[in-house]
Amino acid sequence: MAASPAVPGLFFCFIAMMLLIFVSASVPTWDSVYFLRANVGGLEYRFGVFGYTGTQVRIGYRFPIATGGELVSSTIHNLTSTLILHPIAAGLSGLAVLFGLCGAGYHRSGTVLMAVSSFFAALVTLVAFILDMVLFGIARHEFRKLGWPSQYGNAIWLTLGALVALACGLCTSTIGVFGSYRRRRQYTY
Repeated sequence: MAASPAVPGLFFCFIAMMLLIFVSASVPTWDSVYFLRANVGGLEYRFGVFGYTGTQVRIGYRFPIATGGELVSSTIHNLTSTLILHPIAAGLSGLAVLFGLCGAGYHRSGTVLMAVSSFFAALVTLVAFILDMVLFGIARHEFRKLGWPSQYGNAIWLTLGALVALACGLCTSTIGVFGSYRRRRQYTY
């Protein structure tokens, strides 16, 4: 491989992309991945990026239980619309992987572009993670205040894992920019 310094950054960006794709395919598309699970009167609700258990896929949703508290506010509805940042971060991570492949196979500029795109992907993922913690922290608090058991799901921790992988990908791709990209000549006798 001509540009092996790009490979570690490529690996981390690929891992982050896969984790963010898993998060983007959460409930209602994939029931095993969710941000918050709440049991209300014998019914279990799982909340994901594009809706919750039993709903159609859409951007932004209202919580199904009228608690009379903070969950019915328009601010919470707008926060559920910001969950679209997960697929955007997955796309930026995919772009970093594409640039990393170019850097690993062809030229240093691919590694530079991988470092830049992994920076933006990490930034979007950080904002998404913070908004996840705020939104689902409020929802969890409101559910527990009414005596309904609720707990965080695996999608929050997958997002955190993607954030760590993107941070590692950013560091290793930035270091990889300064690696040796000279092609070795093969002598034939």
